[in-house]
Amino acid sequence: MKMVRAEAKAARNANRSSAWKSNYVAYGLLLGSVFVLFYLMVSTQFSYSQKALLELDRPTVDSAETILPKHGRNHPRQEDVIRTMEDFNREEEVAKAHTEQRHQEKQGESEQQWAQKNSIEEQSGHEMKSDNWEEKHQSEKEESLEESKQFGGGTDDYNNVADAKPICDTSFGKYDVCELDGDTRARGGPGATVTLVSPRAPPKEWAIKPYSRKYLDGLKAVTVKSVPNPENAPQCTTRLNIPAMVIELGGLTGNYWHDFTDVLVPLFIGARRFNGEVQLLVVNLLPFWVDRYKKIFGKISRHEIVDFENDDVVRCYPHVVVGYGSRKEFTIDPSLDETGGGYTMVDFTKFLRSAYSLPRHRPIKLGEVRPAGGRRRRPRMIILERTNSRKILNLAEVIAAAEAVGFKVIVAGRPRASYDAFTREMNSFDVMVGVHGAGLTNCVFLPTGAVLLQIVPYGRLEEIARTDFGNPARDMGLRYIEYSVAAEESSLMNVFGKEHPIIKDPAAVHMSGWGNVAEWYLAKQDVRINVERFKPSLMQALKQLQ
Repeated sequence: MKMVRAEAKAARNANRSSAWKSNYVAYGLLLGSVFVLFYLMVSTQFSYSQKALLELDRPTVDSAETILPKHGRNHPRQEDVIRTMEDFNREEEVAKAHTEQRHQEKQGESEQQWAQKNSIEEQSGHEMKSDNWEEKHQSEKEESLEESKQFGGGTDDYNNVADAKPICDTSFGKYDVCELDGDTRARGGPGATVTLVSPRAPPKEWAIKPYSRKYLDGLKAVTVKSVPNPENAPQCTTRLNIPAMVIELGGLTGNYWHDFTDVLVPLFIGARRFNGEVQLLVVNLLPFWVDRYKKIFGKISRHEIVDFENDDVVRCYPHVVVGYGSRKEFTIDPSLDETGGGYTMVDFTKFLRSAYSLPRHRPIKLGEVRPAGGRRRRPRMIILERTNSRKILNLAEVIAAAEAVGFKVIVAGRPRASYDAFTREMNSFDVMVGVHGAGLTNCVFLPTGAVLLQIVPYGRLEEIARTDFGNPARDMGLRYIEYSVAAEESSLMNVFGKEHPIIKDPAAVHMSGWGNVAEWYLAKQDVRINVERFKPSLMQALKQLQ
């Protein structure tokens, strides 16, 4: 009996447990369904809101966003800056990565288009830009305002132009440049500042060295600011309706190659788009230096040059550029030019010929007849004579070999006439010959299509020679020829002998540090050219003029 009762009790408990479990499962399913439905509703609404926010926020980019600086390759001249090969290689790798990134951005342009754009024939027919800056700038400003209204953002002043991109681009250490578009106020003096007043630009501040090689010691920084209210900026003393450009003439200014590489070429890149309607505010103004290149500065700007360090006037402009630089040594890569000018080194050399009224735009063609006497004209060759290091010890033999090939040869050292007359003399030559050095900078005055023959001293200096002059010469539309000096032609052979590492293993000398390279291969080497070995290079130069 007890057993029957126990079994009945167990059955009742089991039924009660099953009913409880069934109810639990049912409640769970119900709650789960409600949760899934609620999640789907919220997810759909969030996705829609996120998409709407993205659509609204897309045109309003923070104009004062700063970009972390990267360091690119800085390739100083041999005579001026000593650095280790380890630094050289590290900077080269960074610069290579930066260049590859830039070229990826330009991958839409085919190799065929690039070749056509850079051919000598195409470049020589390319006219110098002479767009009216004010009209072009006004058009861009109106387009920016219209876009701002279309997407529902901003105010109706043209400070909105500054919101299209960061005010200061510090993404490539050698090329830190600021573009301030709108109510911009430049105050000179020891603590010079350039301030953009824009209600949409959050307060920001940058210290910019307005010189190309920003890694050098002794350069002076200009403070660049953006403020939302006019009360936070210096009050205008004078206002001009033209752009301004803040530059520095410190650093390595005074070395002939650096004059062009670090100042004149970057200045052309940054200021030529304004077609003379720009005022230069110069830090570390060197009046004697500016006077030497006054024809170039007069072509860049029709306005007074301001000594910015000693200026006590608050000058207000609609547009100010702070800083300048070039992404490559002694040349212009239009694919890396962010000013929108699209200029090339052919444009730069045409600009120089215009500034100095140089008559020749093309070299002689072999077989041309002299107009008056009817005799065939011989192409003119200039051989640049060095007086310190890297001298041609058998210059007379080289001259005789060049004349035997068919050239009329002139030897030139440092210019004794005025610089204007010197540029006209350089323009009269069809071929320029010289040992690697600053004198080859004068190739900028040769007519497009002329020949540059660079003699590279012994010591694995070919890469440096091509970077400094070979590649720029090609970009100028010149025909480039390179002659590498053999160990037997170097004066170092007589000093050390063929078993010494300086002769036997130049790569080891490079690895030991830039100081040894500069001292021995550049500062203490002369050359004695083997004229028989050199003759094919002379013949090649002549052939290029056919």
